[in-house]
Amino acid sequence: MSSNIKRVAVLGSGVMGGGIAAQVANAGFPVVLLDIVPDGAENRNQVAESAVQRLHKTGGFMQPDNANLLTIGNLEDDLDLLADCDWIVEAVIEHLDIKRDLYKRVDAVRKPGSVVSSNTSTIPLRLLVEGQTEAFTQDFLVTHFFNPPRHMRLLELVGSEKTRPEALEQIREFADVQLGKGIVACKDTPGFIANRIGIYWMQCGLLSAFEQGVTVEEADAVMSRPVGIPKTGIFGLWDLIGIDLGPHLINSMTSTLEPTDQFHPLAKTPQMISEMIAEDYTGRKGRGGFYRINKSNGKKRMESTHLLSGDYYPVAKPELESLASAKSGLRSLVSHEDRGGRYAWEVLSNTLSYAASLLPEICDRISGVDEAMRLGYAWKYGPFELIDQLGAAWFAERLQAEGREVPTILEKLGNGSFYRIENSVRQQFSVDGQYRDIERPEGVLLLADIKLRNQPLAQNSAATLWDIGEGVACLEFHAKMNAMEPAILQMIDESIDTVESRFKALVLYNEGPAFCAGANLSLIRQAILDQDWSALPELVQVGQQVYRKMQSAPFPVVGAPSGMALGGGCEVLLHSDAIQAHAETYAGLVEIGVGLVPAWGGCKEML
Repeated sequence: MSSNIKRVAVLGSGVMGGGIAAQVANAGFPVVLLDIVPDGAENRNQVAESAVQRLHKTGGFMQPDNANLLTIGNLEDDLDLLADCDWIVEAVIEHLDIKRDLYKRVDAVRKPGSVVSSNTSTIPLRLLVEGQTEAFTQDFLVTHFFNPPRHMRLLELVGSEKTRPEALEQIREFADVQLGKGIVACKDTPGFIANRIGIYWMQCGLLSAFEQGVTVEEADAVMSRPVGIPKTGIFGLWDLIGIDLGPHLINSMTSTLEPTDQFHPLAKTPQMISEMIAEDYTGRKGRGGFYRINKSNGKKRMESTHLLSGDYYPVAKPELESLASAKSGLRSLVSHEDRGGRYAWEVLSNTLSYAASLLPEICDRISGVDEAMRLGYAWKYGPFELIDQLGAAWFAERLQAEGREVPTILEKLGNGSFYRIENSVRQQFSVDGQYRDIERPEGVLLLADIKLRNQPLAQNSAATLWDIGEGVACLEFHAKMNAMEPAILQMIDESIDTVESRFKALVLYNEGPAFCAGANLSLIRQAILDQDWSALPELVQVGQQVYRKMQSAPFPVVGAPSGMALGGGCEVLLHSDAIQAHAETYAGLVEIGVGLVPAWGGCKEML
C-alpha cells in the first residue's frame, strides 16, 4: 500500500510537538502547527510562533527554509485548518481530560478517514478513546516519538482492536519512508516498550548508586561504554532530560502499572533529589544537576555532586579495576568484586530480568524490544542481546543462586541463546519456545545480512567488496572510523577492475558510525616524524589516480554515506556518479582545520 498522506497537522508546539512538525517539514510536507492562546495575549498565535523560533535555534530544521512549510495557528481560531489534513498528531499536555476534550473538537472538523494519533508516552490508548465516536476510534492510534524527533529514530506504533489496519499501515509507511523512523509495533501497555524498560533502568541506576555508595562519575563510567550505552550513563542522562521529570515519571508509571509490577519498589525519590529540584538544580536546564560547570575565578571546571552531602567537587576520573576487566567482556565486568562490578550487576541484572519478564506483555518479539532500546535510548545492544553476551544460562543460574525469580522465557531458553544463525539467516527465540527467522521490512537490505550468506569478492584489513545481488557490488570500508588509508585506496582500485568485468554498478556503503572520517592523519603525522618525505607525495599521487579511475569507470558508482564524510571521505563522494545520502550526513573538505589542503581532487570537484 502506498501512503496517501499529503498534509499533516500537529496539535501542541512544545518540545515534542514542535520537533515532530519540524521533522515532517524536513521531509518536504506541509504542516499545520496549532497551540493554545495565552491569557491576555495580543498575538493569539504567540505560543506556536515562539516554538518555530526555538526550532531554528535548536536545529529542529535540517534547512531553515523548511520552516516555510509550517502554517501557524491556535487551537481556538484555526481548527478548521484540520479539514485538509490526512494525519493529525496530538502532542498536548499529558492530561487525560484535556486530550479527550480536544479529540471531540477535532472529530467535528476533520475529514472522514483522516488518521488521528497521540504522542502520549504514559496514557493507555484505551483510556484516550473512551467517549469518542466509533469512526474516531477506528481512525485513532498512538505514535510515540522520542526526543529530539529529528535525531531519535524510534517510533512506537500502537493500535487497538478497533483501529483500522489501513490506518496503522498508512502511518507506518509514511513514518518509515518519509520520516526515516524505525517502527516498532507495541502493545497498549504503560510506557509501551522503551520507556517501560528505560525508566526502570534509570531509576534503578540512580537508587543503586545511592544505596551502594557509588559516585556519580563511577556510576556513569560503568553504566555507559562498557555496557554499550551512551557516555551520558545514568546521571548524565538525568541531567539531560531534567531531574525534575523523575517524580512525574514515577507517578505516571505507578498510577498505571499493576500493583505486582517490579517497578513499584523503585518508585521513590531520595530526599537529596527533592532538595535539588526545589532549589532548581534540575540538570542542564537549571542551575546545575548531578554535574555542573563552575565558572568562578574566571575559570571553568566540571564538578559533580556528592550523593551523601549534596556538595559539589571537581570531577575525578574513576579508579576501578572493574572498568579494566570490562575489556574482557560484559561477564567480566559484572563478576568483578569491586563496587563498580557490584553496581553493574545490580543495575543490569535487575533491568535485564525485568525486560525478560515483560514478554509477551509488551511485545511478541525479542527483536522488537531490542530495537526499541537501540533506537529510543541509543543503546548499542538491546536487553536480550546483552543477556546473550552474558550467557543466558549463566545469567539464569546466578539469579537462581541469589534466590531471585528467573523469568519464564529464560527457563524456556535453557542453554540456548536468544539469537542464532541458522542456514545463513539470523533467527530469534520466540515466546512459544521456537526459533523464527528475523524478517526485515519491505525494501530493507542490510549488509549485515549479506555477510551471513555471501563470501567476500575481495578484502583486506580496511575494506571488503561484496556481491549484494542484481549485478551490483558494494565496497565496505571498515578501518577505524573508516579513515581513508592506503589499504582502502587499494581496495577501491581492485574493486573497479572487478566490477568492470563482472557487475553493472558499484555502491560505496558501510554500516559503521561514520562513512569516512577523512584521511588517516596519524599515517601522515608519522611520515613527517620519520622525515619520510617520499611517502607523502606517493600517498597524494595514489589517491588522485584511484579517484580519477573511479570517476571515469564505465559503470555507475553510487556513494551512500551517513554520519561523517570528511576530507578524503567527501572527496570519494565528489568523484562518484551519484550520491544517496542519509539525511544526517555531515560532509566537507575540513583539512584546512589542521593546516592541510585537500589533495585527492576534492578542490577541483568542489569548484
